[in-house]
Amino acid sequence: MNASNASQSWVVVADDPAVTGLVEVARTVADEVVAVVVGARPVADTVAAGVDRVVWLGEPGAVPLEAFAPQVAELVAAARPVAVVGAATPAGRALLGAVAARTQAPVLGGVRTVSVADGRVVVTHAVMGGIAERTVALEGGPAVLAVEAGAVPAGGATAPVAEVAGAPLDAATVTQVRPKVRAGVDLGAASVVVGVGRGLKAEADLGLIRGLAAAVHGEVACSRPLAEGVEWLPKESYIGISGQHVAPDLYVAVAISGQLQHMVGVRDAKVIVAVNNDKNAPVFGQCDYGVVGDLYQVVPALTAALGGSDD
Repeated sequence: MNASNASQSWVVVADDPAVTGLVEVARTVADEVVAVVVGARPVADTVAAGVDRVVWLGEPGAVPLEAFAPQVAELVAAARPVAVVGAATPAGRALLGAVAARTQAPVLGGVRTVSVADGRVVVTHAVMGGIAERTVALEGGPAVLAVEAGAVPAGGATAPVAEVAGAPLDAATVTQVRPKVRAGVDLGAASVVVGVGRGLKAEADLGLIRGLAAAVHGEVACSRPLAEGVEWLPKESYIGISGQHVAPDLYVAVAISGQLQHMVGVRDAKVIVAVNNDKNAPVFGQCDYGVVGDLYQVVPALTAALGGSDD
């Protein structure tokens, strides 16, 4: 690929107007941000409030979003942007993968920081499930980055939306859409999260944890065994290497030992408080404040002290 257009970054949108995270990263390396939108026209119009220009590929109809991947890749290759940013979602990764193949660039996920130095895009991103970080300097092509999507842009002045006739692959057709029933939990947006682990004796005792979470205006999360082992909480509540990665202002770890597999998921929390009856639990080496004690005594006391109910 020829030299990149250093003044321009592109964001790849797969039918979801939540793009503030993508745009924030894109603007760190270029002044102009162009969005290529695969999806319905209302999505393109909403995205236009957060970028400088929108290229919309028309209504997808019964064609899966992934079928537009070759066309997205060609548009990006022709524009030669310094960076291409997409959401770390199944459809987003498919579109980014096509861009990467066309431009002969790697897709980098788990992005921590992005900057420009000596004409190169420098990316620090998580590797090995988040237990380590690697810094990569990219040149000669776009930096293709998979990041957290962020929120929907606020209303206001909007960029022009240019429609380009869609040219998707015609080998697949969507025959049914069946939404997955999810718990009403958005751990990524929570400022306070209370996580519970295998030290909880019974599913009925989750009421203690929910009471504490309510007292601190937080959401309830858990370690993997409670979600995928005994299934006391939905999988969307599981924090860890292969689960949710959160960055709340406060994370309260109740009866969680502090194994690496879990703590990777809360490494970006500003403050971590641990409650565990084992004074030698690894979590005490990774928290800001710790309480050694039985959760069945400590949690009700904390909840009451915070003005909540310990029922």
